Amino acid sequence: MDATRSACLRWCCLALLVFTGVANSEETASKPHLREVIVSHTDENGVLQLYRMKEDGSDSRQLTDGKPHCVQPSCSADGQKIVFVQRSHQGMAIWLCDTEGKHAKELIRSERILLPSWLPDSKHIVWMSAGAGQKNQDPASNSQLRIMNTKTGESRRLFSDPEQIRFNNAMPSISLDGTQVAFVSDRSGTFRIWVSQLDGSDAKLVSPTPREQDEILKLPLEQKVPAWSPDGKWIAHWEGVEMIHMSQFTGLNNPKRDQQIAATFHVWVVGSDGKNKRKVGRGDDPTWSPDGFVTRAFPDPQRGGPKVMVETKSGERELPIVPRKRNWGRFTWLP
Repeated sequence: MDATRSACLRWCCLALLVFTGVANSEETASKPHLREVIVSHTDENGVLQLYRMKEDGSDSRQLTDGKPHCVQPSCSADGQKIVFVQRSHQGMAIWLCDTEGKHAKELIRSERILLPSWLPDSKHIVWMSAGAGQKNQDPASNSQLRIMNTKTGESRRLFSDPEQIRFNNAMPSISLDGTQVAFVSDRSGTFRIWVSQLDGSDAKLVSPTPREQDEILKLPLEQKVPAWSPDGKWIAHWEGVEMIHMSQFTGLNNPKRDQQIAATFHVWVVGSDGKNKRKVGRGDDPTWSPDGFVTRAFPDPQRGGPKVMVETKSGERELPIVPRKRNWGRFTWLP
């Protein structure tokens, strides 16, 4: 090979490497950054376990492995810890572990413990503790809010204001600055979303409804599971006729009525000041992505399980984080 041909070949190879490098960098730049989530869904044995994965469902790895169901995960603001509810025939308990599922320990055990979530300091958690009730009774109808220091294990009732502890309070969500709590209370007659200071003082109704009952079913419209947005400006929540009126709870088989009740389930967003309320769409269990977009979930017969949707700048898209034909127990974003 002469010098001219050799030089030409080297230049061609160099050009190919440069072009390939540019193409790869452009392809990498065009791919969206995939965030991570912790999801509770059933394993092959029907037990609800925790899984860590990308928001597109890829790179899934199991974090828990036992007989009790593991549900309602919540990730701390520093991204280092998870709390979740472990549920078995022996009762319920709140467990703590790191985001790889390691160093797990039980924090507290009780008959009915639900919906633990973190304060911004990544040290304290709050949850609802439901007392004994009648069969198929809404747990929120006999509940109180609790707070715990996860380092010391010390816990107490969250509300100390004597006026507020007279009421049933449930499903707490703490504001970004850690000074306020959104929660559910039936103090006005029907369960609604309220916001107060951490001690329960200065409680205000933030998401009023135009009517108290569903016009067709003649059943009360309720609000549950508030979730505070990352910027502290918005509160997402569920609104509809509660499941306790469905056949599986009443013992009276009425499929048409069940469908009508399910059709009332919607996720709403309202300003933390009680203004600019809007309907997001059908579903339940709202959460917020780290960049401030609300998610919702609803049953999808074609998938044989829940369909999880997240708002985006251009509309909505599906989060395929629950395998087909699997049940689930909520999810949380890693910050």
